[in-house]
Amino acid sequence: MSIRTYQQFTPQLGERAFVDSSAVVLGDVEIGDDSSVWPLTVIRADMHSIRIGQRTSIQDGCVLHITHAGPFNPAGYPLNIGDDVTIAHKVTLHGCSIGSRVLVGMGSIVMDGAVIEDEVVLGAGSLVPPGKRLESGFLYVGSPARQVRPLSDKERSYFCYSSKNYVNLKDQHLMEGYGH
Repeated sequence: MSIRTYQQFTPQLGERAFVDSSAVVLGDVEIGDDSSVWPLTVIRADMHSIRIGQRTSIQDGCVLHITHAGPFNPAGYPLNIGDDVTIAHKVTLHGCSIGSRVLVGMGSIVMDGAVIEDEVVLGAGSLVPPGKRLESGFLYVGSPARQVRPLSDKERSYFCYSSKNYVNLKDQHLMEGYGH
């Protein structure tokens, strides 16, 4: 079963949300309206919360987790993702905060306490170290991620194009009877 209760928490899915049957979503998770979770993704909120906004796509093979509260981090870190976000294939997000209208490129890693503000592109294979903040309106690449240049108007328009594309795709999968 891909949607799993853990202790007293059952994942909550918004209207028309899609979770592929090969994905695992467990614990204190909320997924917004029209968002999608694609094959072989794991979203595990067993020691803190995960909140995913509307029209956000979590693509194949992603791992989303939290940072638990403990002696080295008394409050822990939840994982929060905004609206109209595209999380590309094989991304790892761990106890971080992702704003709205963001693209996180394939294979990237975003660590504990990191913040990606609204309207950011994080290039494929990048590493955002713990506690780092990526400022709105820029392209970041590398390991560790560094600011490269401001985003163009065309790049900014891609955020909503991408989210609409994945809303349409998940609708097609739902119409064909796949996922939740």
